[in-house]
Parts: sequence; C-alpha cells; structure tokens
Amino acid sequence: MLKEGDLSKTPKHIAIIMDGNGRWAKKRFLPRFMGHIAGVKAVKHVVEYCGAKQIEVLTLFAFSSENWRRPKDEVAKLMDLFIGTLDKEIGRLDKKNVRLRFIGERAEFSEKLQQKMSESESRTENNTGLTLVIAANYGGHRDITLATQALARQVKAGHLQPEDINENLIAAELSIPDLPEPDLFIRTGGEKRISNFLLWQLAYTEFHFTDKFWPDFNAQAMQDAVDDFLTRQRRFGRTSEQVEGPSEIN
Repeated sequence: MLKEGDLSKTPKHIAIIMDGNGRWAKKRFLPRFMGHIAGVKAVKHVVEYCGAKQIEVLTLFAFSSENWRRPKDEVAKLMDLFIGTLDKEIGRLDKKNVRLRFIGERAEFSEKLQQKMSESESRTENNTGLTLVIAANYGGHRDITLATQALARQVKAGHLQPEDINENLIAAELSIPDLPEPDLFIRTGGEKRISNFLLWQLAYTEFHFTDKFWPDFNAQAMQDAVDDFLTRQRRFGRTSEQVEGPSEIN
C-alpha cells in the first residue's frame, strides 16, 4: 500500500485502455451505450485519484482508429457523448488545474468536435497539475508511420541523412514527445493485449490487467494497480544486482 512519502516511487505516467463498457451494460440487460455513459463516471474517479496522488500524466484510450468499424449508431452516440462530456467537464478540469491534451488524427471528427477539442486544450494549456491525454482516433501503427514520414521528408529536403536517424529522432516525431513514457499500463475488461495503443512508448512499461469492466473501475482499483506496480523491479536491461546497487560483501 502506498504511504505518505512514497510519491517518488509512484508511476509518473499511467496509460489505460478503458475496456468493457458494452459487456458491463449487457450483463445488466441495458443497451451498450449505457455502459459508455457509466464509463464516464469511472473516468472522473481515476482523474481525481491521479490528481490526489500527484501523478503527472494520465493517458486514456477513448477511441481507436479501428473503432470506426463499430455500428454507425453506436459511433454517432459516442461522438455525441464525447462533445457532451467536454461541455460538462472542462470547467471542472480547469478548476482542478488539469491540462487536457488530445492525440490522434482529428480530421475525421466533426468540425464541432474538433472545435471543442481545440478550445479545451487552449483553456487548460497553462494548468500545472495532472496532464490528461485523451487518445481519440489514435493508432500506434499510424503514429509510427507518421513519424517515419516526417523524417523521410527531412531526408528528402537534405536536412537529414538516413544514417543520422536514431531512436531519439523517431520518438521526437511521435505523439506527446514532451511527456514521460508510460510507467504503468492498465487494461480493464479481462483482455490481455495492447490493441495498437502507444506501441513505441510502451516498450518498458509495466502491464497490469484486471477483469473489472471499466464502469466498475474506481479509486481503489487504481490503488490496487499502483500497489502491483510498486512490487515490480524495473531493470531496463540491467541485472537485479545492478538495480539494487553494490553488494555490501567485498
């Protein structure tokens, strides 16, 4: 259990796939969309938890580039929910000193939604508390593809040589390059995959999977995930002995 004074050990950046809204609703004999509405409440709980625990970044996978394949009626309702939630919550987020950012390709969204996203970012851009990143129409493959295209254009223009391209240059062209990479990845709903989410950025992230459906995920579930994270030894390619420091035995 995380205690006072252990903040240095907490994850700086938590990324979450919020899975199980539809199954949560089906289990209760409700329309699938009711699960998405219930899921918004879970987002509030998690944002409040992260703010209270001084976590720097929370990234939520709200809508993947593959989610357009869902039934048109469900997608339309999700877009309406997206707009309505921004309208209702942006004032509260701003008051809580939360900085809101979006990643993903916006062109496929309606002009109204694009405008709401831009307005929300502008309103909160100077806030210094939790950075809340919403991944919408986002895909990890596409993120990496766009990054490589940007570097290819620099090579074509003569500003960069192919042999100069390294991991740092690629990372700088990806989404949110100015933020720390995720320390902890959480997926709810019982599935154990990352579904094209932050593929590059999750290279050394600790994974936590839970059977809880997203609408049932609350502050205690977040604490359980963080407590699990605190049991991990993050070696980043080193040995346990290197991580733990020099032995007292000469």
